[in-house]
Amino acid sequence: MTVTATTPRPMRDFGLEVFFSRWEFTARHHMTASDLESMSLSELLALASDEDRSAFENLWLGYTETWGAPALRQEIAGTYDKLSESNILCLAGAGEGLYAVPHVLLTRDDHAIVPTPNYQGSETIPLSICDVTGVPMDYTPSSGSNGSQGGWHLDLDRLKDAIRPNTKLISLNFPHNPTGFLLPREELEALVSLARAHGIYILSDEVYRGVELDETKRMPQIADHYERGISLNVMSKAYGLPGIRIGWIASQDRDLLQKAERFKHYLSICNSGPSEILALIALKARQKILARNRAIMMENAAALERLFAAYPDLFEWQRPMGGCVAFPRYLGPDGVETFTRKLVEESGVLLLPSSIYSSELGTTPQDHFRIGIGRAAVFRDGLKAMEQHLDKTYPEFRT
Repeated sequence: MTVTATTPRPMRDFGLEVFFSRWEFTARHHMTASDLESMSLSELLALASDEDRSAFENLWLGYTETWGAPALRQEIAGTYDKLSESNILCLAGAGEGLYAVPHVLLTRDDHAIVPTPNYQGSETIPLSICDVTGVPMDYTPSSGSNGSQGGWHLDLDRLKDAIRPNTKLISLNFPHNPTGFLLPREELEALVSLARAHGIYILSDEVYRGVELDETKRMPQIADHYERGISLNVMSKAYGLPGIRIGWIASQDRDLLQKAERFKHYLSICNSGPSEILALIALKARQKILARNRAIMMENAAALERLFAAYPDLFEWQRPMGGCVAFPRYLGPDGVETFTRKLVEESGVLLLPSSIYSSELGTTPQDHFRIGIGRAAVFRDGLKAMEQHLDKTYPEFRT
């Protein structure tokens, strides 16, 4: 059922980041990373044209334009079907967009809708402003040993029933973190029609677009598709370049972008000049980078499936449709919290238990854990350590 949290609330600690502050840089095997394989500065510069490499090496380190460098905005606009440079606002990472958009759109008298589970900022930030309703995604256990049936689904009728006269924003994230779910094209069309009929904005977190495991299921970007759509993207996830700290929002609504630009004056003010040039270089080489990253994901997904197939009574697995994280179900008698705790403490393998996705909107997935499939050597080493742990701890479950 849907759950609504009422009255603006102080923002609680970011549970995922608090958890990572304990383990991310101390665990030997970071197997729950939400970004794709990164690269060194020299590797990225090797992809640059002579002109762009010279621009980076000779950059004047002064303030930059609040909107973002024109050349970068133009390159970003080229990743959309219908947008131009004027439809793009560059940001200091995706988090700035998740913070800025609700603050320029919502007031205390408004209402927002967020599917759950979700990236915590998608609910915590709107909840600090207005009433928010959580629409839980449905999980159906697989009925086959290969996990080809079952999986996650968003019930649009339930979302429709959550709409109020004062609903101002629906916040989405596809490919979805942590489940890897993608909304079918016909359901996206129905959702846009619903939002249009009620004058609702859609903020769509699209940071994993471009690395779908099944490219035929790739969704259109909401800013191309809907006049009140706001697409959020970043260099961190699909491109594997979180150290650059460059993101953006794209929209046909230029008044909204102007408000977000003015709000940015209270946040980052402007972006890092070196980062803007590095982002431009990466975007010009995007086909090569995304193809490399998707190939890593495909190889890792197959390897993970082989391990899970050896323990069919411990894990229930659905391959993610897109993005580099998956959300398998743990079936062991000790429970997912004990399993993940012992795994990191005894074998140094870090996974995210489903409690990290606890929600103020009353819905917390049970018995699942997040695992990342986007890194190369880190994943291979971690998977080997995970298999050794399973063989040692749960030998009776191996087939």
